[in-house]
Amino acid sequence: MKGLKRQIDKMKPQFEKGGKFEKLHSVFDGFYTFLFTPNETSHSGVHIHDSNDSKRTMIMVVLALMPCCLFGMWNIGYQHYLAIGSMDQGFLSMFIYGLFAVLPQILTAYIVGLGIEFIVAQIRGHEIQEGFLVSGILIPMICPVDTPWWMLAIAVAFAVIFAKEVFGGTGYNFLNVALVTRAFLFFSYPSKMSGDGVFVQLGAGQPVDAFTGATPLGQLASGSADTVITNIVGSPLTSSDIFFGLYPGSWAETSVFCILIGMAILLISGMANWRIILSGLVGGFIMAFVAHHWASPLYPVSYLQPLEQLGLGGFMFAITFMATDPVTACRTKTGMYIYGALIGIIAILIRIYNTGYPEGAMLAVLLMNCFAPLIDYCVVNANVRRRMRRVTVKNS
Repeated sequence: MKGLKRQIDKMKPQFEKGGKFEKLHSVFDGFYTFLFTPNETSHSGVHIHDSNDSKRTMIMVVLALMPCCLFGMWNIGYQHYLAIGSMDQGFLSMFIYGLFAVLPQILTAYIVGLGIEFIVAQIRGHEIQEGFLVSGILIPMICPVDTPWWMLAIAVAFAVIFAKEVFGGTGYNFLNVALVTRAFLFFSYPSKMSGDGVFVQLGAGQPVDAFTGATPLGQLASGSADTVITNIVGSPLTSSDIFFGLYPGSWAETSVFCILIGMAILLISGMANWRIILSGLVGGFIMAFVAHHWASPLYPVSYLQPLEQLGLGGFMFAITFMATDPVTACRTKTGMYIYGALIGIIAILIRIYNTGYPEGAMLAVLLMNCFAPLIDYCVVNANVRRRMRRVTVKNS
C-alpha cells in the first residue's frame, strides 16, 4: 500500500488548483480518502479532539451490517432450495446462489448513488462525503431479492437527489435515504414489493410444489383467528426459526441473531445511541403485548407472543440500523427516549390496524424522522422553562 500511495501522491498535484485535471479534484479526493484514511487529528478551534471522521464511522456501521448481509445471502439460497425441494445442497452452494442473486442490486445501488454524489460534488466543488457507504448497502438489504435493477436505480436516484442532495448532502438530510428508497419502491411498484412471489428467488423453469412466498406478517395480515404462520413449504414457523431468520422477507432483515451482533458492535463502538434502541424495543413490546392480549377484528391473531412480534419482519433491523441514524434522529437525551418509543409503538400499531401494509417499521421511522426536530424543540424549550422557574424561585 505504501508503494501505491507514493504513486498516487505523485499524481496528486495534477488534480489540485492549477493542475491539468483540477476540475476533477473532487473525484480524485474522493478516491484518495477512500483508499487512505487520513491520520490527521484536530488541534485547535474545536471542542472535541480525536482522530475520528465520517469515514471511520461509516465503515464501522458497514462492519456491523456484515452479519446480516452474509446471513441474508445464505438465506436466499436456503429459501430457494427449500422452495424447489432440493435441500441436498451444501452451505457454500446456498451462499453462492444468494451472493449472485443480490450482487446486481448492490452494484446498482452503489453505481447510481455514488455516481450522483460524485456529479453533485464536482458541480459544487465540494468534497465527496462517505455517507453513501452505508446507504448503498442498506438499500438492497431492505428490498425483496427479486426487485428489478432498473426499478432500484430509479428509486435510488430519487432518494439521493430529493431526500439528500437538495437539502445539502450528507449530514443535512432529515429523512433516512435508504428508507426513502424503499418507500418510493413500495408506493410506485407495489406489486413488486409485496405478495407471494417477491421474497424468494425461484429461477426460470424451477419446479415448485405447495410454494407460498408470503412473509409471516403477510400471512397474519390476511389470516384469521386460527392462522398459524408457516414457512414457504407449509411447516409451522417456530420461535427458533424467527430468532435465526429462517423465513422469507427482505433478505437482510430476518435474523434477530445477526441483528443483535450488529447492535452490539454499534453500541460498543459508540456508533448508535442505546436510548433510542431501548425505548424503541420497550415501545414495540408494549404495543405487541396489547395486541396479544386484546385481539381486534382487524388483527384477530392472539397466539403470537410479543417477543415473536418484535422478531418478525424488519422491526429489529429498523430499530438498530435506521432509527439510530444520528442525522435523522433526535439529539436531546429526553427526545431520544420519546423518538424511539414512538417508533416502536407506531410500527406495531400499523401492523395491527393496517392489513394493507403488514410491516410498519419503515413508515414509523420515516414519520418520526419528520417529527424529530419538533421533539427536540419541545424538549429544549421545556428545559429552558424549567430553569427559568428555578431562577425565579431563587431571586424571590
